[in-house]
Amino acid sequence: MSQVASFINESAIYAALEEGKRAASRDMVEAIIKKAADAHGLTLPEVAVLLNTHDPELVEEIYKTARHIKQKIYGRRLVLFAPLYVSDYCVNSCVYCGYGAGHKFSRRRLTMDEIKKETLVLLNMGHKRLAMEAGEDPENCPIDYVLDAIDAVYSVETKNANIRRININIAATTVEDYKKLKDAEIGTYILFQETYHRGTYAKMHPRGPKKDYDWHTTAFDRSNQAGIDDNGAGVLFGLYDHKFEMLALMQHAEHLEAEFNCGPHTISVPRIRPAGGINLESFPHIVSDDEFKKLIAIIRLAVPYTGMIISTREDADLRNECLELGISQLSGGSCTGVGGYCEENEKGVKQPVQFQVNDERPLDSVIHDISEAGHLPSFCTACYRNGRTGDRFMAVAKSGEIQNLCQPNAILTLKEYLTDFASPATKEIGEKVIAEHLKEIPNEKLRKVTEARLVEIEQGKRDLYY
Repeated sequence: MSQVASFINESAIYAALEEGKRAASRDMVEAIIKKAADAHGLTLPEVAVLLNTHDPELVEEIYKTARHIKQKIYGRRLVLFAPLYVSDYCVNSCVYCGYGAGHKFSRRRLTMDEIKKETLVLLNMGHKRLAMEAGEDPENCPIDYVLDAIDAVYSVETKNANIRRININIAATTVEDYKKLKDAEIGTYILFQETYHRGTYAKMHPRGPKKDYDWHTTAFDRSNQAGIDDNGAGVLFGLYDHKFEMLALMQHAEHLEAEFNCGPHTISVPRIRPAGGINLESFPHIVSDDEFKKLIAIIRLAVPYTGMIISTREDADLRNECLELGISQLSGGSCTGVGGYCEENEKGVKQPVQFQVNDERPLDSVIHDISEAGHLPSFCTACYRNGRTGDRFMAVAKSGEIQNLCQPNAILTLKEYLTDFASPATKEIGEKVIAEHLKEIPNEKLRKVTEARLVEIEQGKRDLYY
């Protein structure tokens, strides 16, 4: 029998939202924003007040404070990754997903050789970290297949590149299987709740093992028990009221903090998007762009040290706006179909995708654009490889010491990208970014060592990190 996800308390959420409406005076909102600026996080009632704040001047103060916190903790660094879909077989009938069991198309899972080919394409783009994605199908995509796929990705190397971190997004599973993933040296285990509202969850998942709300919602408890202390949460905004989902996400984070001394390593903010057989008019809780930006800013105020991820579901312009409000990781050059990076299927038609991509820029263009905006693109995986995960990462982050690690590591990985993969225009702007961000390393000795390592990269050395 599944553990009951009693930490999601719907009555408390509705009560907090009602009280938040009543308490959302200017003085109260300003006091909460001022508190948030210290980067110690917010309580659930305080988040409820901000969610019920609609005064344009106060919303702008929320944005301003989110920018301040983002700069204080992450600087201008942005971590890049790409999804790798290895199987679209799925036994669940999720009504929002292009891979749902009810959709009729020729399904596919990649062979190990095909996975290696896809990996090679991603390496030649310049990627160093992937998010492996697969549908739930015990027969066609068992845990042993996933483990073999992880080994296949890690086995691929070129002269100057290899995948240094694989995050995994697969269905909720057992402690035993999570231990296998831990032994396979995954990075973050990712699982989106989709919706925390039990009634909506039942409607969205009518058939398949995913219909078990409690089994799904307590997955991070089991992954933590198995030793995976980097877990990536998220909801699919648009399935139910976004204010409810936000507070439920906070309840989940508080539960993990209380039980395992570490909340989610990352929070993703996907919005529902068109896909095969999906009509957005069937979903009455679609989140507008303005609501979406406000959500991102409030998350940054509420859980300041948690990474935030935005995908290519959003278009380039909106993604660029959201980078300023708290996003710390983004995908680039993404394909959301199985085998989509290097080939079409036998009939010459691309495989169906899980969702529609709205930012189709190649990775080089993403790097160029965010560099031009003053950000520091990063492919760093050093914390994971040095054991700075879970509560150990949070301790380093909250002490401020992470700045002395992440800034030089980001610079070194950007230098690798510029040397090996960048177009001339991207290399030119990227070198300017490196020069600018070198100055921001506060420790003079560390700055000089980083400068020396940049020369070593130019001379052919790779994978230098602190």
